[in-house]
Amino acid sequence: MTPIAPVSAVIPCFRCQDTIGRAVSSVAAQSHVPAELILVDDCSGDGTRDLLRQIAGQYAFGWIRLVLLDENMGAASARNAGWAAAKQPYIAFLDSDDAWHPEKIRLQCRFMQAHPEVALSGHLHKLLAVDQLPAWQLSRSDQEPNTRRLGKWPMLLSNRFVTPSAMLKRNIPQRFEERQRYMEDHMLWLNIICSGLRVELLKVPLAAIYKRPYGQAGLSAR
Repeated sequence: MTPIAPVSAVIPCFRCQDTIGRAVSSVAAQSHVPAELILVDDCSGDGTRDLLRQIAGQYAFGWIRLVLLDENMGAASARNAGWAAAKQPYIAFLDSDDAWHPEKIRLQCRFMQAHPEVALSGHLHKLLAVDQLPAWQLSRSDQEPNTRRLGKWPMLLSNRFVTPSAMLKRNIPQRFEERQRYMEDHMLWLNIICSGLRVELLKVPLAAIYKRPYGQAGLSAR
């Protein structure tokens, strides 16, 4: 039986019919599966919502929960809505066009549980072609990854990890800035660090992204 991790996975969805299946499959393929997966439809207005219902029906009843927004508010607000609906002590974020390595939840959740002083952790990622899956081999040292505590000055200079690598404690008071449509993740990481909470970077690649974080597409390209 696949172990269940005390994690709520949250995926904001906006007109993502071409990629959401891959993202959900990567969550379901975890060696330690999150206790719940929350899909937040950000008022897509196309066939995304129907597809999310169809996908939810393909998995165990109740594992996937849908949050359906009546207004398009952007990924920050969609993530906050999923966060508000979450029931587990840890939240892990994934974007609808990205994917997780099968060992992501096991390794990162184990780290968070072993270090209760850490409010937020992130890890490295790989940029893959659209036909590639996050199935690279992890080394023996990756099983106990090296970590680095992040301070506010390095984080002010640049965002040190992508959103699909983030796992945080559900009960911290900080949230994504509502309706902010670019660099919302970087702002949250800064708010957490500047509040005196501990943030760590795991030096192991456990997520796959399929476009560059900046400069290729999306609002952050601006």
